[in-house]
Amino acid sequence: MDIKVLGTGCANCRATISLIEQAARAKGVSINLSKVEDIKDITSYGVLSTPGVVIDGKVVHAGGIPSKEKVAGWLA
Repeated sequence: MDIKVLGTGCANCRATISLIEQAARAKGVSINLSKVEDIKDITSYGVLSTPGVVIDGKVVHAGGIPSKEKVAGWLA
């Protein structure tokens, strides 16, 4: 599973990365997690509000920290 967190490095972006890492460990799911910080790359996904989350090329979240339940659903 390829997951990208889109954002410029704000506290919400860092919290989102941490949340995804924790959920993946808890579920025993192998992920490839990367951070996209370039504004042009972020807007190429159509995300205007960060953090954004892209899973396997599809935007699944934009703006604010996702809930633990939402993240767990992505990894199910």
